[in-house]
Amino acid sequence: MPRFASPAVPVQFFVSLVVIVLSATAMIDAAEAPPSILLSRQLAAKAGVSVGDVVTLATGADGSGAMKFRVAGIYEPTPDPMRFTAQRLEAHMHLADLLTMAADPGEPEARETVGAINVKLANPGDAAAFAAALAARNPGTIARPTGRTRVDDPFVVLDRFHVAISAVTVVGATAFLLALMVIRAEERRDTVAILRLIGISRRSLLTAVAVEGLLIAGLGAVFGVIVAVGTEGLVNHVFQTRYDTALVFVRVTPPIAARSIAIALPLGLLAGVAASWPLMRGEILSLFRR
Repeated sequence: MPRFASPAVPVQFFVSLVVIVLSATAMIDAAEAPPSILLSRQLAAKAGVSVGDVVTLATGADGSGAMKFRVAGIYEPTPDPMRFTAQRLEAHMHLADLLTMAADPGEPEARETVGAINVKLANPGDAAAFAAALAARNPGTIARPTGRTRVDDPFVVLDRFHVAISAVTVVGATAFLLALMVIRAEERRDTVAILRLIGISRRSLLTAVAVEGLLIAGLGAVFGVIVAVGTEGLVNHVFQTRYDTALVFVRVTPPIAARSIAIALPLGLLAGVAASWPLMRGEILSLFRR
């Protein structure tokens, strides 16, 4: 019987056909898939959604202007001291999707119009010159800095309040240390008299008292720093849990600790010398209460 040979089909043809089919399927899926969106941790927890879920957002309270989005990720909002008591129910989306939702269908140029643009200058000192040049080229355009100045910064008041509290605390601690040193000096009146009788000079006694005051003040400052560092995590945990935020409320840094010790040491020295000075300059017999 005669044999009929079938035409040979190259393997590359089948591979190319499969690639085209897969590419077309992927394009169809991409076209049908909703756009991606990022949700804040607080919003995701309140809505009970996770990564991969499809959510619906609307521009109107009645559900008008609704669009479907796929949750691509959940982020932690940047802590803001001005808003730490507010719930951070936020979402980040692509600009094109935002314009699609917020644009007015009755305005053809609504998708190409912006109300504000953020510009970062290489030299922040040129802000005034940049604003003047922009206003000259585009009348009606206003350029103003987004950062707060020292004059209108609300944290200046808070900083002054902290300084006042610190000053009151330092004065109270100094008075307590002075009272403690006065009590110790009165208890050692007889000892000081004996030391002066055997020939110990007033300078040596004052030096010993000054060293003692420095040690007491230094140990007290170090103990306070240790307590602050030990309770720092607890305070932050309590307030972060209370307000559901990642804001750090207390932070003890090495400069703060060094400043505290540097303030405590001279105050301890002055308290020790001031408390013992009446004993050093008085007569020896008066120290024996005779």
